[in-house]
Parts: sequence; C-alpha cells; structure tokens
Amino acid sequence: MRTESMPTETIRSPYDGSPVGEMPVCAEQDIELAIARAQRAYQVMRRLPRFARADILERAAGLLRARRDEFVRLIAAEAGKPLYDARGEVSRAIFNLANAAAEGRRFGGEEVPLDMDAGVFEYQTTDSSGRPVSLDKLDIEALAGMRRRIGLARRFPIGVVLAIAPFNFPLNLVLHKVAPALAVGNSVLLKPAPQTPLTSRLLQDLFAEAGLPEGALEVCHCPVPLAEAMVRDERFAMVSFTGSAKVGWHIKSIAGRKKVALELGGNGAVIVAADADLDHAAARCVRGGVVYGGQYCIGVQRILVERSVAERFTGLLVDKVKACKVGNPLQDGVDVGPVIDEGAAMRIQSWVDEAVAQGARVLCGGSRERAVVQPTVLADTRPGMKVEDEEVFGPVLTVNPYDSFDEAVARCADSRYGLQGGLFTRDLGRAFRAIEDWEVGGLMIHDVPIYRIDNMPFGGWKESGFGREGTRYAMEEMTDIRHLVINYA
Repeated sequence: MRTESMPTETIRSPYDGSPVGEMPVCAEQDIELAIARAQRAYQVMRRLPRFARADILERAAGLLRARRDEFVRLIAAEAGKPLYDARGEVSRAIFNLANAAAEGRRFGGEEVPLDMDAGVFEYQTTDSSGRPVSLDKLDIEALAGMRRRIGLARRFPIGVVLAIAPFNFPLNLVLHKVAPALAVGNSVLLKPAPQTPLTSRLLQDLFAEAGLPEGALEVCHCPVPLAEAMVRDERFAMVSFTGSAKVGWHIKSIAGRKKVALELGGNGAVIVAADADLDHAAARCVRGGVVYGGQYCIGVQRILVERSVAERFTGLLVDKVKACKVGNPLQDGVDVGPVIDEGAAMRIQSWVDEAVAQGARVLCGGSRERAVVQPTVLADTRPGMKVEDEEVFGPVLTVNPYDSFDEAVARCADSRYGLQGGLFTRDLGRAFRAIEDWEVGGLMIHDVPIYRIDNMPFGGWKESGFGREGTRYAMEEMTDIRHLVINYA
C-alpha cells in the first residue's frame, strides 16, 4: 500500500550503495487500514470460484513473463543477485504462479469412509465362535443401510495470512506464500524484507493488473515493532515466515493461537563418496555454496569427502571456487556479488578469522571488500566452530575427510538444523540408510541440498522450522477442514 502522504525510504544497492528506488514506510495507522482492506478482500476471495482465482494467477504468470527483464534488473539491483540467478528466480516465479493456478483448480477435500467397522453399528458379522457369518445369512438390507452416510472432508480458506519474507529471493520466496494463499481463497498482508521491498511492491502492481481484488494482497514495509504487533494480532489466521531460526522461533513464541509456518535456516551438509563423479560433485558444491554469495538457506556449507579421494576432490573444489567471477551483480557473467550488506560481510569474515584462530586452514578466499566476501574454502574445521555449527549464510565452504560412511552421516546429522542435505554416491543402499538417521526435510542424491523444484514439499526438521511449503503442501497449511456428514437413509 502507499499514499502520497506516506514517508519513504531509499532502498540502496548492497554492491555500491547506489539508490535503487523509494519505498513507502507504513505507520501504525497505515497498517490498520491495510488489515481492514485485507479482511474485506478475504470475504470476496473466499467466495470466488476456483476458476476465477486460478485465472488471476495465470494472468499474473503471463504478465510476469512479459515483464521478466524489469523484475530481473530490480532483483539484481536491490538484492545484489547476479543476473544469471535473478533470471532463474523470475523463471521459477512464473512456474510458481502457473502451478498455483493449476493446483487451485483441482484442490479440494475427500470422501471419508464411514462404513469401515461393523462394531460401530453393533452389527455382528461373526457367530459366537468368531467364525464369519455366511453371506446368505447376513441381513443385506441392514448392511446397505450402514452405507447411507457420506462423510465429506472439505477444505476452506482460513482468513488473512501474514507473510513475512526474506531478502535472498525477494520474488519467488514471496510467491511461495502469496500464490498458494490466493489460490485457496485467502487474502495476504505481506511484510517484505527491509532490504528488498521494491520487488514486492512491483509484484503487488502486477497482481492488480491481473485482476486481483483490491486488498487481497497488501504490502507493508514497516519497522520491526510494528511487524511484531502484526504477529500478535489475532485478526490474522496464520503467520508464514521465512528467515533466520532466531527470529522464527521468536515469532512462534508471540503468535498466540494462530497457525504458524516456519521455513528457517540450515547449515547444509554434503557427503561425497569415493564412487561419485568427483568433478560433477565439486561443480555442484561450488554452485550450491558460493554463487550469489552463498545466501541460500539450503546452500552447501559443510562437505565431507571419503578419505581415499579427499585430496583429489578438494583440489577440484578449490580450482572451481577460484574460477568464480566476483563483481558487480548487474554485469553478465558475474557469479558472486555482494552479500546483503557490509554488516553481514563483516560477520562472515569474523567467523572465518575465528575458525583460522582455532586451527582451520584457508585454502582460498578469506577476505572481503565492503559487502563483497571472496569465495572461501576452509579445511581442518571441526564441530564447535561457528562455520560448522551455525548458518554462515555466506560464500564459505568447509571440506574435511571421513573414513566410514556411518561416521559421515552421523557428523552431518549432528546439527541443530535439518533443512536439506546432499549425497554423492552410486550406491542407493547408502541413500536409504542415510535418510533413516539424517533428520532433514529433503535429501538430494547425486546433488547438493540447494536443489529445489517449487512444487516439491519443502521444509525442515529440528531448528530449521516446521510446516511445509511447495504449492499443494502450502495450500494444505493455509486451509482447514470442515467435515460434513450426510445421512440419506
């Protein structure tokens, strides 16, 4: 939302501090108006037929396709995301919208069988000896009467959803909340990341052009205390949050009775077995660990390599990291731009320096210039170091050897986080053994944890959150069941 009287904030590029645009800043009264509009819009949205909501999402997908370059440039500018990755994000967002439209057309409830147990009806199908009664002696009419009740578990939208989004995917992670909420008939008040609100405002304009009812998507860029007040506000039916574990669990503690879905952080681990394609594994680890400054909650952070191939793999990894092009994210060919701000860069470097002081070795990188952190590979790290235990959220990889597969799985699983993991091996038996003990929301075989297709179930175990995103799975989170029983005897 925005009005001429609202103050604005200048949003700046994390790469060079240049202004990207002006974003209106909501005060308490502006948020009150936005909530009221979202409540009214919910009454419209919940009554729209499926096809009408799906048509809006399909039109939005078409408009985004037509305005692809505009969104790409904006994401690259305000998030510091290299153009290649910004283009990928927009492509995924187009799919996300189209898939939400498709799922919205067929999403519904189910018939619940109510004739599963004869005991419920006090009807005997066995004699006194426990033997089945023959069919010709059963009261067929009475049996038929037992089937004259139908149970229908129907799904209904829950109300106004408060969506709180992160900076690293300012379009697609927003749509992971907005698209399924709209598909099932909710309205949404979106609180974008403070660093990347301009993409959300542009998305709101796009939805308006697609025919979304007024108020069905409200965007409020506001200070943290006002955001916390919204989390506590019982007028919201649900809070869907993506971000750090610390903030996510705080949100859960203050949210009250409403639904809460948390998609939080991780410190993604990868196991590379001796039978893996080492060149492929190294290339994917670089892609998942340092590209876009490593700012992925499912990014590669910890790599464990079978000792017999550890030296060879590490050499391949370091060579590929050194080959990454670092620089201005608005220039084609750049792999690694800035992290989101200089404060984040200083924290990342301090963790690297601390690890070195504790005995780690820097194989490449290890320095920064303003908000640009050089892609870094560390060896000889161990549990207890921040770069092992915490979420770096920067272009830093640790690589260490292992001797037994069970040892590697145990070390990967020994984490407060459990979002996604990766395993490079040709032995599927290892894959099935690993998933039994490695508590993660997703395990990628012959790939890295960064792999995500937007319709798959996505979420974590332990401190990585709860609930699932992915179009249909989010739609289930954002609806609730009313069970209708009809006796037509």
